[in-house]
Order: sequence, then C-alpha cells, then structure tokens
Amino acid sequence: MPADDCGYSKRWGVVKKRFTQIWLESGGPEQTISASRLRRRRRGIWQPRFWEHLIRDERDYHNHFDYLHFNPVKHGLVENVVDWPYSSFHYWVKQGVYTADWGSSAKEHEVLSSIQCESK
Repeated sequence: MPADDCGYSKRWGVVKKRFTQIWLESGGPEQTISASRLRRRRRGIWQPRFWEHLIRDERDYHNHFDYLHFNPVKHGLVENVVDWPYSSFHYWVKQGVYTADWGSSAKEHEVLSSIQCESK
C-alpha cells in the first residue's frame, strides 16, 4: 500500500465481505455460526481477526512462505504438503523453489511445526 494510505483494515474488510458473498452464493460451505458471530453479523467463513505484518528480511519471508505451505499438514488436513490441492505449493514446485517431497520427512515435520509467524 502507498506510504500515506492507512486503510489496510478497511481494504481487508471489503475483500472479506465480497468473497463471502460470492462464496456463499456459489454454495460454498461455512462453519457453524456462533451467537457471538451472529451479534457481530459475521459468517462462518473467515477467522475473526488478522494482523498486518511487515516482512523484515529474506529469512522472515522464507519462514512465512514455508509456514503457509506447511499449514494444511500442521492442522491435520493432509499428510504431506503436496497433498493439499488448493496450495500455491504446486506452482512453486514447478518453478523449482520446492521439491515435491518438501516437508515430508519426520525431521522436517518437527521443524516446520514449530515455525510461528509473529506480528512484531
């Protein structure tokens, strides 16, 4: 965003609202809507909060990139990173950034599961 633009939260609000409308209209599923979500007029699509994070350096960038790609494994949705069909991981394998078996070994699981993206 431009240096003088502080509308980050508002922009994300617009993106999330429009995506939710299209998603639900197309028959996309949603989580159970809690009483709290009902009071705030929120649907069961997005997590309630987010934080803005400035990538500090090349290492921070790679940690975030790995975190995003390993997340479906970390949360038990798939056994291996390559098994998650919705990931940009497949694109990056084709580009030679990752190997198709990246994140598959027990040692890599241990290391990658410990990666935490910080909001500092």
